[in-house]
Amino acid sequence: MFSHVMVGIADIERSRRFYDAVLGSIGIAPGTVDRHRVFWRSPTGSFGASLPINGEPQTIGNGSTVGFTCSSPEQVQAWHAAGMANGGTTCEDPPGIRDNGASKLYLAYMRDPDGNKLCALHRLPKA
Repeated sequence: MFSHVMVGIADIERSRRFYDAVLGSIGIAPGTVDRHRVFWRSPTGSFGASLPINGEPQTIGNGSTVGFTCSSPEQVQAWHAAGMANGGTTCEDPPGIRDNGASKLYLAYMRDPDGNKLCALHRLPKA
C-alpha cells in the first residue's frame, strides 16, 4: 500500500545517527543522505527523514505514529534499546505484550529526537 513514509526533522546528522542505530537493529542498512533528507530502504518500502523543504520549522504530527515490523519480541527490545541509547525517549507503556482480544502483539513505543512517535511491532502466534 505504501511506497514510503517520511517524518520531519531539524538536524540531518542527529537523525541519521538515531535511525541508523534504530533501523539497524531490525536489519535495515544505514541511510543515504540525499540533499536535505535521509532514506533507509528495504524490500518492502522506504523510510525517510527530511528537513522541511518550505523553510518552516519541523513539527510533529499530533496523533501520528510510524510503525516498524519486527521478526521477534527480542528484535522489538533491541529496537527500543537502540533508540534509548541514541537520543530517543520512551512513551506510552513499557515494551511488552498487548492483547486486544483478536490478537496478541509485542509492542514498543518511543519518540525520536525530534518528537516523532515510533512503534515497533511483532505479531505473536495465535494460541
